[in-house]
Amino acid sequence: MVIHTDLNNFNILNPVLTIGVFDGVHLGHKKVLERLKEIAKDKNGESVVLTLWPHPRIVLNKDVETLRLLNNIEEKKYLLSKTGVDHLIVLPFTQEFSELSACEFIEEYLVKKINVKHLVVGYNHQFGKDRKAGYDFLKTCAEKFGFTIEKLDARLVDNDTVSSTKIREFLTSGHLKIANNYLGYEYFISGNVVEGNQIGRKIGFPTANIKIPEPYKQVPRDGVYAVRVNFNGDFYHGMLNIGSRPTIEPVPRLKNIEVHILDFDRKIYNQTITVSFVKRIREEKKFNGLDELQAQLHKDRQEVMQLFNL
Repeated sequence: MVIHTDLNNFNILNPVLTIGVFDGVHLGHKKVLERLKEIAKDKNGESVVLTLWPHPRIVLNKDVETLRLLNNIEEKKYLLSKTGVDHLIVLPFTQEFSELSACEFIEEYLVKKINVKHLVVGYNHQFGKDRKAGYDFLKTCAEKFGFTIEKLDARLVDNDTVSSTKIREFLTSGHLKIANNYLGYEYFISGNVVEGNQIGRKIGFPTANIKIPEPYKQVPRDGVYAVRVNFNGDFYHGMLNIGSRPTIEPVPRLKNIEVHILDFDRKIYNQTITVSFVKRIREEKKFNGLDELQAQLHKDRQEVMQLFNL
């Protein structure tokens, strides 16, 4: 997949295009992308995905405190590259860009710079200033500028429409299995390992404390999870806790994410790890001291080991 961050040297004879945020690159998105590749092959063209970054709400400072995204831009690039599309265009979203009308965007970018021949959109596609332009508007523009357009029906899982919004809701409500089913892969987060208070090491469960650099990254519901851990391309199993650590911290603090990696005893401070969420084991709870916490952690580890057949 070739990644383009501007369109100055973009020169494809027969581009077949789709546009979207593609947050999560979930099964609904993949339905659009599979159709995109089919049409590109039939028309002897190349498949092109166009997305914007940063997210418009960040640039416009619109309800940023409640913004939660399934992917940062690097994660999105990685997931899109795995779909087999030919090109990804990442257009910088700026204040000036936000003032473009839908008509101006289509003419200046899709027609003049990309030279779109065919456009594929999802069932609920909206774009342009204030997201007011939908399929009917696009169809009119397609007739005006001489490109074709196709709208796909929603992708269903268990007779329910797949959407990024629903996946976020499943993650925050603790329904990890359903979220992963809608994504088509195990939800993951990446972050830097920072030094903690070493209490886990004292009770036989050393943990890597993870600091996520993006404040808008969606974090699953508090609790204990079975996870896969990717460190420098090597894969491990682990159990991860999200929460305020009520047994250790008498006064609630900021949310903490820490993972105990099985059969791993290395100091990896200031390095990046990625954890993929496999199963939610239980809620976080307060225990009557470290001995009770340690006994529960042994049970948690046994359950994780059984899950992974270790």
